[in-house]
Amino acid sequence: MVLALLRRELSLAVRAGGGAPAGVLFFLAVVATVPLAVGPDPATLSRIGPAVLWIGALLASLLGLDRLFQADREDGALDLLIIASDRHFLPLTVFVKALAHWIAGVLPLVVAAPVFGLLLGMDALSIGATLLTLLAGTPAIAFVGSAGAAAAVALPRGGLLVSVLVLPIVLPVLIFGVSASYAAIAEPDPFLPPFLILCALTLFLAVVGPVAAAVAVRWSGD
Repeated sequence: MVLALLRRELSLAVRAGGGAPAGVLFFLAVVATVPLAVGPDPATLSRIGPAVLWIGALLASLLGLDRLFQADREDGALDLLIIASDRHFLPLTVFVKALAHWIAGVLPLVVAAPVFGLLLGMDALSIGATLLTLLAGTPAIAFVGSAGAAAAVALPRGGLLVSVLVLPIVLPVLIFGVSASYAAIAEPDPFLPPFLILCALTLFLAVVGPVAAAVAVRWSGD
């Protein structure tokens, strides 16, 4: 059932279109703006590269969150999910929807990150460490985003509200993701502790986010 639901959600995300290309373009805009603000010095850009990639990926990941439940609400599928929640575990359904959103909308950002890292003059070690932390940390954005999207689904213009709700909660993910990236580059700093905390945050939010989203979905249907 889970695999069938995941295939359905991925198919819906692909048919909706626009999310991944718009996110990648926004990510590129963030990366391209940084040299204008801090100057074109290659050493400076390379040094701040992991933080720039993380901030760009985080902001771009917020773009499509408001559409996570919007289509289901418009075609009545959200009401069916609430009714069927007596037979199916609603948080699991939300988890699969968030995972599909990450695969269709956020994973392309992670794939594009090494290319943007080259634009910032980052070396192979910096790019590899940042890519690994993005893979481990960005799913947390989708899981928390599911709760924000569910809370704002009944509002006509809830896109900005979703970002406002989600951004403060995912700041620890940003902090430990950047810390782990820099720790891998600086030889005396241990990489494993911040990376394990990052993974733990993702696992924690993978449980809390869908559960909170399921509660918000039930509340929106009342």
